[in-house]
Amino acid sequence: MVNYRRNFIPGGTYFFTVTIADRRSRVLIDHIGILRSAFRIALRERPFIIEAVVILPDLPSNDADFSGRWRRIKGYFSNALIAAKIELKRGPNGDLALWQKRFWEHTVRDEDDFVRHVDCIHFNPVKHGLVSRAQDWPHSSFHRYVREGQLPDDWAGDVSEAGGNFGERIE
Repeated sequence: MVNYRRNFIPGGTYFFTVTIADRRSRVLIDHIGILRSAFRIALRERPFIIEAVVILPDLPSNDADFSGRWRRIKGYFSNALIAAKIELKRGPNGDLALWQKRFWEHTVRDEDDFVRHVDCIHFNPVKHGLVSRAQDWPHSSFHRYVREGQLPDDWAGDVSEAGGNFGERIE
């Protein structure tokens, strides 16, 4: 069995990348209300602060169990989809094949590192070709940052004419 190395720092700030197994699936967006409920339940059971949509939690000072938080969010979301009779793929062993195994985390080192990761989060819908402007993606903390005056609503501009792949592989 693989022994994953995690940087457990109680009260630390982390940047997480968590994805579902089928990157083309729209299940998270199509069922955003269920995902929000999963976050609310996990937040009540294991408090944390979300600084940006793709998760930058500020964990309680005596707790570094981010794996448990993700397990709870993923589990609640999966179970709620099943309860709603939404068909999900299963692996050969019968387990759900919804989420990509494991997750990637990065311990945020300082304020500049934090800002770079929040920018990355807010630009991801543009980077992946879902919209041409960050402000056009409805499921983002970008809108809160604009409301609070931390970012202008035209942040990152309109890339519809840029035509770049932003470092992503072209399939």
